[in-house]
Amino acid sequence: MEFLPDHETLSLWLMQYGSIVIFVLLALGIVALPVPEETLMVIAGILMRKGHLYIHETIAAAYLGSICGITMSYLIGSTAGYYVIHKYGKPLGLTEERLQKVHDWFEKFGKWTLFIGYFIPGVRHFTGFSAGMTKLTYKDFALFAYTGAAMWVTTFLSIGYYFGHISFETMENFEFGIEGLSIIILVLTAVILFYKYKNRLPSK
Repeated sequence: MEFLPDHETLSLWLMQYGSIVIFVLLALGIVALPVPEETLMVIAGILMRKGHLYIHETIAAAYLGSICGITMSYLIGSTAGYYVIHKYGKPLGLTEERLQKVHDWFEKFGKWTLFIGYFIPGVRHFTGFSAGMTKLTYKDFALFAYTGAAMWVTTFLSIGYYFGHISFETMENFEFGIEGLSIIILVLTAVILFYKYKNRLPSK
């Protein structure tokens, strides 16, 4: 169940309170709360294009909210990870089963999980937490997590800004929807990375 049920509510909050809404909701959403982050950023992009939100303030708020959220998640995981899982995990959706899936991603894809995890709903909420629990150094965590946040924020704010002439109702009625768009972006990123590093492999 979404914390904010529809885009009319998000638009109202953004126009009334400005960029602070983006900062707070993205920070809380990445920690664990069920906030529709992609929808929020697409709407913010549309409002930037219409002049209702300042561009630089909105971008800064979205980026800072994202990195604050994942940093809090990382710190919780590194200091009290297992305690939080057993004590408060279930109400927040931080179940051992879901966290194990992220651990498996970490084992398979390593630090890149922090980068691409933003684009996978249900995964980005656990990547920072999992990185902290696995004692990943802050330097490595920051490099991949903060770079991924910049790409994620830029992507969805740009969608709203450059395609704002398309009604939001039309976007919601796409067969794959906003979350499906995240998956497509993830796949494209994976393909680019594959070909980039494939060329570096020594030929037989």
